[in-house]
Amino acid sequence: MNEQIIQGIRLSLSQIEEESYIRQIKAFQNTTQLTFTKPITFFVGENGSGKSTLLQAMAVASHFNPEGGTRNYHFSTYHSTTQLDQAISLIKGVRKEKWGYYLKAESFYNVATMEENYALGKSEHYHEMSHGESFLSLIQKEFCENGLYFLDEIEAALSPQRQLTLMAEIERYAKKGAQFFIVSHSPLFLALPDADIYQFDDRGIHLCPYEETDSYQITKMFMENRTMMLKYLLEKEE
Repeated sequence: MNEQIIQGIRLSLSQIEEESYIRQIKAFQNTTQLTFTKPITFFVGENGSGKSTLLQAMAVASHFNPEGGTRNYHFSTYHSTTQLDQAISLIKGVRKEKWGYYLKAESFYNVATMEENYALGKSEHYHEMSHGESFLSLIQKEFCENGLYFLDEIEAALSPQRQLTLMAEIERYAKKGAQFFIVSHSPLFLALPDADIYQFDDRGIHLCPYEETDSYQITKMFMENRTMMLKYLLEKEE
């Protein structure tokens, strides 16, 4: 029995203007529905494959601010939305989330600034911390059981050790009923158990085993053949 907060989505590109770049993304052209049965779902694929675009559309459809934050954040520093949120419908379960957060690495500076403006009491002062420290501090503050979280490439701010720390936090709250949708290139993050990995490519959006992801295969290939690969890459540049 599927007990997730968001159990799936339906996608209809007919709701999007014909000249929109969204219609040119192959992964969307070949996908009409996705099902989410695990507490942790990863979106993986090449840059420009649509994974962050879909994550944002799901967050906006769930009433989060397009640039990030909780549902209580209402601000805009640049035009950051696409029409994709108008083309998807969320398939919701009976269980409702207690809290939620949309965290994206590229706009975290703006969210941290707004946190100081919105703070009713003591601000967390994220700008006074390192990028990685501020991410972990926010997560420890905002994560809760039965929460709904959209995380976009947050490994960009974290050392490998901090990634492992965050993995433990995600796993802990997933066991307490939280649901996570995560865009990531990190072979560490993608190794989390009890997670589904959706690959975005020309065939559409489809499930992919961990060992078949590019993040895993390329990292493994490099670690096992570092000298040969570096020689090939550097000679190729000459």
